[in-house]
Amino acid sequence: MKRLGLLLVAAALALTGCATGDGAVDVNNGGEFRFVEGTPRGEVIPDGDRAAAPEFSGTLLEGGEFSSTELAGEVAVINFWGSWCAPCRVESPQFQEVYAEVRDQGVQFLGINVKDDGQLARAFERNFGIEFPSLDDPRGEVALAFRDFPASAIPSTIVLDRQSRVAAVYTGELQQDDLRAVLDRVMAEEG
Repeated sequence: MKRLGLLLVAAALALTGCATGDGAVDVNNGGEFRFVEGTPRGEVIPDGDRAAAPEFSGTLLEGGEFSSTELAGEVAVINFWGSWCAPCRVESPQFQEVYAEVRDQGVQFLGINVKDDGQLARAFERNFGIEFPSLDDPRGEVALAFRDFPASAIPSTIVLDRQSRVAAVYTGELQQDDLRAVLDRVMAEEG
């Protein structure tokens, strides 16, 4: 019986040995990003307390340049993801479904592919049928621009209102219904 107990303890330790304890994981070229598991933490920010989103620019995964000024005047969903991120594999196809529903209603989606290989990221998008653009952020520079928000947790989602202010922040996998609810709320605001 004692031997069985030791085997169970050893098995439990082996299973937990993959995590670093604080949720941090080292990805690609030395950057540290946290995986967030379980129920997402989210916050819808009251209109009067919203701060302007930082400006950023870069190259899209499929080529071409992008500037955050292209999001001005519309509600925007910015999703930080990586092909190496297990929750992103669940979340991304759901985001594509919501994107298909709202893209003609003044809502833009932008993925920010963080700490990833461009070829793997493009394959991820093809495999999951992602149609909205993603910015290539291999060194995490855009994520750093959002350092006042928890964009170092992958996945993270930031929703901007029509004034390019941060209206909602979610860390962890965001469910479709939660995304729809926050978009309905922000889209209904006077802009």
